[in-house]
Amino acid sequence: MKRREFLKYAGTTSAALSLSPLIAACGSGPSTSGSGGSGNVTIQWWHIATNDPQKSAWQTLANQYMKAHPNVNIKITLIDNASYKPKLATTMQSGSPPDLFHSWGGGVLFKYAHAGLVKDLTSDLQGDWGDSITKAALDVYGDNGKYYGVPWDMGAVGFWYNKALFAKAGITQTPTTWTDFLQLIQKLKSAGITPIALGEGEKWPGHFYWAYLAVRLGGKDAFVKAYNRTGSFASQPFIDAGKYLQQLVALKPFQTGSLGATYNDEQSQMGNGKAAMELQGQWAPSNDQNSATDKKGPELGFFPFPMVEGGAGNPTDVFGGGGGYAIGKNAPPQTVDFLKFLTSAQSAEYLVKQKTGYLTPTKAAAGAITDPFQQEIVQLVAKAPYFQLYYDQYLPQEVGSTAVLNATQGLFANTMTPQAAAQLVESAAARAMA
Repeated sequence: MKRREFLKYAGTTSAALSLSPLIAACGSGPSTSGSGGSGNVTIQWWHIATNDPQKSAWQTLANQYMKAHPNVNIKITLIDNASYKPKLATTMQSGSPPDLFHSWGGGVLFKYAHAGLVKDLTSDLQGDWGDSITKAALDVYGDNGKYYGVPWDMGAVGFWYNKALFAKAGITQTPTTWTDFLQLIQKLKSAGITPIALGEGEKWPGHFYWAYLAVRLGGKDAFVKAYNRTGSFASQPFIDAGKYLQQLVALKPFQTGSLGATYNDEQSQMGNGKAAMELQGQWAPSNDQNSATDKKGPELGFFPFPMVEGGAGNPTDVFGGGGGYAIGKNAPPQTVDFLKFLTSAQSAEYLVKQKTGYLTPTKAAAGAITDPFQQEIVQLVAKAPYFQLYYDQYLPQEVGSTAVLNATQGLFANTMTPQAAAQLVESAAARAMA
């Protein structure tokens, strides 16, 4: 199970009992009047929530909308996370995008938008709809003042830790600086505890370290310049990110076989108390619990990625992401209305109450989140002066999903120098983003 597809299950009985308020809300919610007339239309909706409770929750919302709008038929196509991006790319190349489709925002979405394949939602988001969404989350879907998608989930990557193992090692405070973090690693090792679980065989978990270090070292300015091609991914902050990462690797903090391990292996390490920490997003607690033999797992704590002394980044800058939806160029006008419904306060609260694990960026629904960890992450995102989407989502596929992931794996394996890793990313960017 990849990130963004969460495994926190909800009972079907409680799900059914909680639908009545939403049905009423749908009846009084967004209307299709003035947005395409009353003719029968079909909305083709692609998403990646192939597991419950997420799958059932989205289907329920579609059913709610269709009941309130009998002229609209919503046809859902479920695609697993691993297959989704290539399938979407193939469909986009054909010039016939789905009417409503899952997106993580960033450069991949912008590439489709610049090719005229995605609806510009800027005017639709003027006023109440745009104002209802946390700006940091919405901006992930904005490019040069235009918006091409809307988020329904937005979280942050940080360190999840086993409280019992920290106590065993005599650790009473979580680290706030990189120096503190390295000292913590040493304390855990001295206590005979594996400090960090890592599924680097899938590459994306490891890129969190390099990218977050770049955020701390270079801040928004370094990334924006490299992305806009007025700067370079081979500039000093990105080289230094590799140096700091290899400083960590030299301490041998990961479980045996981490370079070939899957994310499921990482979850199992954490869920069964075999490692003290992992750097993951908001989905980690539920995934780790589900991977535990006892289906309970250890009691976890959370701390943000430490600041790097002397770095240009703000210590409260956030690296992370979540899910959103964009609208294809040929979608019927009712698709906008349906998307407004999906991101309304009522729908967002429903998704929270169904224990989907989604962290809503809809301001009015934030109060429905009662889990203290989730509340903390929502606040981190809301207060972040700079929110950086995952590199493997923000950057074009040949840069983010290929060069960045290969470069960071080379850093973990010590088969690549920090300079060579940064240059690999820059060379890919020069080809793909010129």
